[in-house]
Amino acid sequence: MRKFVDLHLIVPIKNLAEFESFIRKASTLGYKMVGVPLPANIEKEKIEQLKSIAKNFNLDLVTRLNLKPESTGNLLKNLRRYRRKFEVISVRCLSKAVARQAAKDRRVDLLDFVENPRKRFFDKAEAELASNSLAALEVEAKQILISPFPRRIHLISRIRTEIKIALKYDIPVVFSSGADNLIYMRTPRDLAAFFSTLLDLSKEDALNFLSNVPKSLVERNRGKLSESFVAPGIRIVKRGSDC
Repeated sequence: MRKFVDLHLIVPIKNLAEFESFIRKASTLGYKMVGVPLPANIEKEKIEQLKSIAKNFNLDLVTRLNLKPESTGNLLKNLRRYRRKFEVISVRCLSKAVARQAAKDRRVDLLDFVENPRKRFFDKAEAELASNSLAALEVEAKQILISPFPRRIHLISRIRTEIKIALKYDIPVVFSSGADNLIYMRTPRDLAAFFSTLLDLSKEDALNFLSNVPKSLVERNRGKLSESFVAPGIRIVKRGSDC
């Protein structure tokens, strides 16, 4: 059975009643895991409180940090500072230089681009860099929904091309809602149908991009963040004097 994931649900965290309403709806719609963007300076106790609320609705809360670096230097600084604090790190690529650096850095999980088709920098060169790292291409439903006509037509065409490039270079693709309002939330299968229809994808691919791909990404990162992790392929199995 598939475990559906929405890695970008923009949930308010200051108002716990509002937070709970988003979490409740996500659970009702059929999601088992949701990624929620959090402030960089959030305290560990607050994270535990949010995870506890989500657990009450049988939801696995994934901590996410959205970076919007203005330069490669700023990106590298923030990756050094926050990589061990969050389970998923997304980079909004606002320039080609940042996009190239994010694509080749193994500490970046998701490559995110603006809705303006002319300012999306995912091309073959970007894909070649990302193919040697661990970054996935993220596509959000809300970007398409709120994009005005005729820009929406160009955006859909651009995303179609990006996905074809990503798949050619074996780069993972993650679909998410990007919802910051309850009205943008949809069931996983409705969202899959939306993406498969607009982006000319098979239903199976669309479902995978909302389940297996993001789930694997989170599980990989949680393994790296565990105390037993030493390096890729190396883990501490047992501690003690008799080891």
